[in-house]
Amino acid sequence: MFVDLPRRRKSHLRWATPLLATLMVASLIWISLLPDDAAWRATLLRWGTLSGSVTEWRAALHDGRLMTLVSALFIHLGPIHLVGNLLFLFIFGLPAERSLGPWRFLLLFLAGGALANLAAALLMGTPARAIIGASGGVSAVIGAYLALFPRARLGVVVPLGLWLEFIKVPAALLIGLWAALQLAFTFVGPSFGAVAWWAHLAGFVVGFVYALVLKPMLARKLRGG
Repeated sequence: MFVDLPRRRKSHLRWATPLLATLMVASLIWISLLPDDAAWRATLLRWGTLSGSVTEWRAALHDGRLMTLVSALFIHLGPIHLVGNLLFLFIFGLPAERSLGPWRFLLLFLAGGALANLAAALLMGTPARAIIGASGGVSAVIGAYLALFPRARLGVVVPLGLWLEFIKVPAALLIGLWAALQLAFTFVGPSFGAVAWWAHLAGFVVGFVYALVLKPMLARKLRGG
């Protein structure tokens, strides 16, 4: 899959997306160097977001657990988990960062991901489960991309027998299908406890609203007004 990027008059350095990706890779390397399974589980419980009730999360205001809403975004179970998130981060993150600017993009990823993790922690039925991975932040980026580029088209590789055909499909259609799947999986999908589907939905909504609010200001800056 590739993205047909909208053109702009100025090209600014996009450092936020590579920085986030570097931190995720570094975290995976760090976790892979832990001495044993006990240390690995302790790390997940320390830096992952733990599911729990509203009352338990009120107590988190005093014990430092709020930071895990952000730290959990950089912890992954393994290379496959990481590569999946990185793929979507680069596809949708680079054009979104170009439009938003690196600092607003960082705020989108970190705040959107933190709110997504909080939503998953409160809504997940099983208590004391570690929520990890960048999917909440990546979902916020996808939501922002849809708000910023509603008419964009994505290039998709379609296998036709022995041949591969590139076709362009409206991004709104593919992202809409993705969002619908997240909603369906929240209630009837595979093992809700293993995948925090609520984090995907919450992140997507936060990112969409965030970019929608900023869009008029970005349009004025683009016109030089």
